[in-house]
Amino acid sequence: MKDARTREASPDAPRSTPQEKYHLVGIGGAGMSVVAELLAASGAAVSGSDSKESQTTRRLAAEGISVSIGHDARHVPADAVLVVSSAIREGNPELAAARERSQKVLHRSQALALAARGRDFVAVAGAHGKTTTSAMIATALNGLGLDPSWAIGGTVMGVGGGGRLGGGRIFVAEADESDASFLNYAPRLALVTNVEPDHLDHYGSREAFEEAFADFTRRIVPGGLLVVCADSDGARRLAAQAVSEGIRAVSYGRGQGVDGVERHVRLGAADRGPSGISGEVDDGDGAVTIELGVVGEHNLLNAAGAWTAGVELGLGRREMAAALAGFAGTGRRFELRGVASGVRVVDDYAHHPTEVEATLRTARDVVGDGAVRVLFQPHLYSRTREFAREFARALGLADDVVVTSVYGAREDPVDGVEGDLITSHMAGAGQYVADRLEAARAIASRCAPGDLVLTVGAGDVTELAPVILETIGAP
Repeated sequence: MKDARTREASPDAPRSTPQEKYHLVGIGGAGMSVVAELLAASGAAVSGSDSKESQTTRRLAAEGISVSIGHDARHVPADAVLVVSSAIREGNPELAAARERSQKVLHRSQALALAARGRDFVAVAGAHGKTTTSAMIATALNGLGLDPSWAIGGTVMGVGGGGRLGGGRIFVAEADESDASFLNYAPRLALVTNVEPDHLDHYGSREAFEEAFADFTRRIVPGGLLVVCADSDGARRLAAQAVSEGIRAVSYGRGQGVDGVERHVRLGAADRGPSGISGEVDDGDGAVTIELGVVGEHNLLNAAGAWTAGVELGLGRREMAAALAGFAGTGRRFELRGVASGVRVVDDYAHHPTEVEATLRTARDVVGDGAVRVLFQPHLYSRTREFAREFARALGLADDVVVTSVYGAREDPVDGVEGDLITSHMAGAGQYVADRLEAARAIASRCAPGDLVLTVGAGDVTELAPVILETIGAP
């Protein structure tokens, strides 16, 4: 790969003209808001709508993007390209109006690919870990003065929001596998953190899920590279298949590498501190220490992947390790939301059993003598049905658990599938409270000084942290 120090953007890097117009339906979503910011930064006229006002919609409006609350055909400029995500149904009035007028309609991933054209595309995929890993790469490249672009489904602490259009040649993106939209990308470097079955409502089977990742690797441009975490059995199978098809690959992880890859980066034992974690990586040319200012062994593994990607992009081994120390975390990834009466309240986006387990293990590392209490909001009826037992097992790592009703997002309710399906597998250790405000007050009412409370899930459970803090702090 070309040396990362070649900072100039490719001559055909995109710069939209002011005449280009885009209207994004669901603009307040994590992925959609990033695309909106990138398109606006490139010079396009951008508008959008969302079902409700949020901190994100207010931020976009403050940045000069026209945001309408509610979905109405009148919101859609007749000369705009409509951008939608898979969560937008055909019956949406704005999409229906655009179809009737034969306007061009793009999926969010297609619009992102347009914003990234002409640059070296670094796509980070995986059932979990992709937000943090892509944010680590972007933070390190930015800290080293490479002026990268990025599109990440979460706020990157210390360097701004989830989207940025820089002048450098590298574009880092979180690649979404949930609806196979990552197949719209053609990366120069693809990093896969894991291949662990999820989104079976879309794929139907583990085999189909894994085949989508195989198709993703086949989208790597000629001469490009696949980086995989060898600690994931699914990712190991992916790497072996890629090698058999002539795709270049390297691996990283705590264990052994994958047969046939060009090299393996071994992550050593973790050294935990009160506010960070460190460990050595060794790619065969000697050990280098990575020191992070965030906690959690899963984050150290993510950093090993980010380090591997940076070195493959041409950065020095010690240079990349030092740059990762500047990573300050991402929004909703073990994010401290406040302290009341000696109780810390932390918010986390974990919505897959493996993620929940990693979050609670991190909580155990930092809580001290207090209790770990969790308010968990399941995300999607299909995921709750498929993984109820696994969620129950992961939540069992906490001392106290309240599960609230499912955040359905794009899905309609399913008979017999609610949060109590999870607590039914918890042998009485978990409480189901359907109303989310009552659930927040229930977990808060049991807190004592020194406890750690987590709001966990991919839905609007994040809005309950202030409720918990207020309830704990009330006289």
